[in-house]
Amino acid sequence: MSLPRTVTQSEFEPEVGRFEDLIRSVDATDWDRPSRCAGWTAGDVAKHVVGQFADVVAGRFDGLGSDEVTQREVDERAGRSAKEVADELAEIRPSLAGLLAMFDDGAWNSPAPGGAAGTLGQGVEALWSDMVLHADDIRAAAGRGAPADVNTKAAASHIADILTQRDWKSVTIALDGLPEFDVSGGGERITGSAWPFVLAATGRGDLEALGLDPSANIYG
Repeated sequence: MSLPRTVTQSEFEPEVGRFEDLIRSVDATDWDRPSRCAGWTAGDVAKHVVGQFADVVAGRFDGLGSDEVTQREVDERAGRSAKEVADELAEIRPSLAGLLAMFDDGAWNSPAPGGAAGTLGQGVEALWSDMVLHADDIRAAAGRGAPADVNTKAAASHIADILTQRDWKSVTIALDGLPEFDVSGGGERITGSAWPFVLAATGRGDLEALGLDPSANIYG
């Protein structure tokens, strides 16, 4: 179950703007620093995110999110500076926003394109979640912390979707300041701060330190 369509349509594009601003703020030294993503620099992470959006705008959905496609997105932008990658994102932002605005409830709840699991809405959420988490990968590589207002809605919802698809145990993710998200029908409540949970459940933190089962890592 994805977030309401209207929430994603109103909040996704501003997040894209924040991501563009982040890329523009990265200097040449930090652009080439190793990131949490094995084998990728901070710049490579940004190239993947922008490449993913470019693929969506161009209608290239087959294999989106796979290792092969994500590496192709990076390779196609080899040698580009932070400004060049940010400029590409600025160029495709209007098309991305226009595409998102076209979807009604019927389209939102239809199967995701390219053979991906879930609905179109869940696919858009996955893109939003990926962007928010990769923004933190870039900040971490540059030695920066997350802003206080980091938006974790899509990431928490996406984590619940993936865990449900895996038939993980029945729980309700009830994090501070967020809607509640049921996993496998809902059950025992997982509470606490949203950002540490989101980081841990995506392999960027310690689930056991939060009192949670390591199998909740959706990338584990």
